[in-house]
Amino acid sequence: MPEWLVLTLAMVAACALVVVITLLRHRRADDDEDPSETPDVIEYMTMWIGVVYAIVLGLAIAGVWEARGMAQDHVRAEAQALHEISERVRVYPADVRDRIRADVNAYVGHVVDTEWKVMADGGGVTKRGDELMKDIRVAVTDYEPADDFEAQAYQPLVDQAAAADQARAARADSTDPTMPGVVWFGLIVGAVVTIGMILALQIRRTPRELILAGVFSALIAFLLFLIWDFDAPYSRGLAATAEPFRALFPTAGD
Repeated sequence: MPEWLVLTLAMVAACALVVVITLLRHRRADDDEDPSETPDVIEYMTMWIGVVYAIVLGLAIAGVWEARGMAQDHVRAEAQALHEISERVRVYPADVRDRIRADVNAYVGHVVDTEWKVMADGGGVTKRGDELMKDIRVAVTDYEPADDFEAQAYQPLVDQAAAADQARAARADSTDPTMPGVVWFGLIVGAVVTIGMILALQIRRTPRELILAGVFSALIAFLLFLIWDFDAPYSRGLAATAEPFRALFPTAGD
């Protein structure tokens, strides 16, 4: 059974159960029962709906903020690993050193000038970037050290190449939206219900109440926009940037 169908059935069942229980209790209530002696159900429901929705919003914001921070960490780890390769390869012969550094610069230039624009437009990493990363790993791993000094640098270089490739894979995984569709359904429906409860309380048209209702609705809209903006770590306004690449390789994109 699809998950959306399970969710729909669960919600319908919960609503139907509450309605049935309420109707049965109303039919079995004593004639002299005074409803005015019980607490205001509308105010009670409004309070708890607001509390629950505030918790959900807080968790959603924390989730997308953490995802954005992790996305930026992946970029930083990838750039740092490539920088270590470019620096540590200095112990190799000039022709090997220059070839590996040229591969690294070509990869970084592609990421900064081409791949990042593709990611910003909602796409993922490019096949050309995968090929350039493969060239770096091949150039590092296929070299045979000529002496003990080069052999001591070989394994750390291989490790850094693997770390860069792993960080690239993590960056590719981070391009997808963080929030599943069912979470967005809950956030939007919760916003409608929460704001709708304000109308259920039959607020008066005094300037103070109208201003508070408007500010409250605007705050929810702002928080939903914030979640949406953080939901794609590389694609929207407050997105992760390629600044670590530019800082460590200032001439790579030239």
